[in-house]
Amino acid sequence: MRSRRRAGTVALVQTEDDQADAGHLSVCAHLGQIQLREPPDAVDGCEDCLRTGGKWLHLRICLTCGKVGCCDSSPNRHASAHYRLARHPIIRSLEPGEGWSWCYIDEVGFVVPELTGETLIPPSPLGG
Repeated sequence: MRSRRRAGTVALVQTEDDQADAGHLSVCAHLGQIQLREPPDAVDGCEDCLRTGGKWLHLRICLTCGKVGCCDSSPNRHASAHYRLARHPIIRSLEPGEGWSWCYIDEVGFVVPELTGETLIPPSPLGG
């Protein structure tokens, strides 16, 4: 049985040891697609906005391939466009002080405890 959480819900993801215990369920069925094990030290901005001259508000990183895109509050919404094109389901915020991740398929927010650290990002061209 699969339950859906309300958009914006944040929960901790259990470790593999926790999941091996009977009765523990993961908040996201796509954790196995996470390939990025640590965030980059620094990024220049949204890769697609930099290429096209666009502007971003907040930055997100794909946890499957590491592509950096802009959030859905940005004019071009490159992070979610990358999900629709590549079908890589999980992103993580690169904003300072934010460590949450989001699964586009399960529509659930969560924290991956093993993925720690912050990425140096440039200021938003939109001032956010």
